[in-house]
Amino acid sequence: MADIPVTMTAVEITEFGPPDGLRPCRRDTPVPEAGEVLIEVAYAGVNRPDVIQRQGFYPPPPGASDLPGLEVAGTVVAVAGDVTDWRVGDRCCALVNGGGYAEYCTAPAGQCLPIPDGYDLRRAAALPETFFTVWSNVFERGQLKAGESLLVHGGSSGIGSTAIQLAAARGATVYVTAGSAEKCRFCEDLGAHRAINYRDEDFAAVMKEVGGVDVVLDMVGGDYAQKNINSLRPDGRLVIIGFLGGPKTADFNFTKIMTQRLTVTGSTLRPRSAADKAAIATTLADQVWPLLADGAIAPVIAQVFDLDQAAEAHRLMESSTHMGKILLKVA
Repeated sequence: MADIPVTMTAVEITEFGPPDGLRPCRRDTPVPEAGEVLIEVAYAGVNRPDVIQRQGFYPPPPGASDLPGLEVAGTVVAVAGDVTDWRVGDRCCALVNGGGYAEYCTAPAGQCLPIPDGYDLRRAAALPETFFTVWSNVFERGQLKAGESLLVHGGSSGIGSTAIQLAAARGATVYVTAGSAEKCRFCEDLGAHRAINYRDEDFAAVMKEVGGVDVVLDMVGGDYAQKNINSLRPDGRLVIIGFLGGPKTADFNFTKIMTQRLTVTGSTLRPRSAADKAAIATTLADQVWPLLADGAIAPVIAQVFDLDQAAEAHRLMESSTHMGKILLKVA
């Protein structure tokens, strides 16, 4: 076992609300429980759920760390006695249930993935949250297939940039919405067939012109709900993963859902069981990690902050001016 300190530096939520509530602290170094490994964190990802947790609206599941952070990359420094797939000294990236904003973080062994060939820990830290989310929602729940079409809202985000590349690499035609000409160019450079500037165009009207799409990946909600339904082809699927525009909509007409045989579904990743997440990890290793290794797809990193700059990282996330992933450098 490596020489592990009793305490560590972390970033905690001292009060719910603005980013200033994120502050460095000293915490006891966690100890891996059954089925877990302990990772010395090199980089941690910053994601929208972290922001929502900091605001007080996304509590960690029972038993999870109260520290924010849902993905890390680093080196395994301890393993529980029942873990056989990982050894001390292995490098990995992992989807975690919380606690990523820290020098050390435990992770269920099944949610750890090897570092793709040719990747360093910095690039690997940008993978777990978005790839788990996109795979489970676009390809499992949304059942997107080669030859079909996908509309992604928030195309320049970490989720969006991942969805564009992965869907295009697997033979789908991808449309996206974004909020500026620069973001639209960014999305098209990643492989989007067309990017729609939602400040200038009505995406539902554009979708009508092209005959609709088979799948919509929505993180906006609110007033987008009916437009999303109107954008789908017969037998289309709407997959909801967030509601930046609000969890409710004033008007919604169910007629097209029935007459066009549409499916409306959605999910959040964090509350799913360890077995569910391990199954997704296994599929990613088989279906997606080879695409990363050969350069067919790659994470886009917008900016890297030091761990003690977590509040600044959250300000950037909330500004929505970034394109790609935001990371914290921990080691």
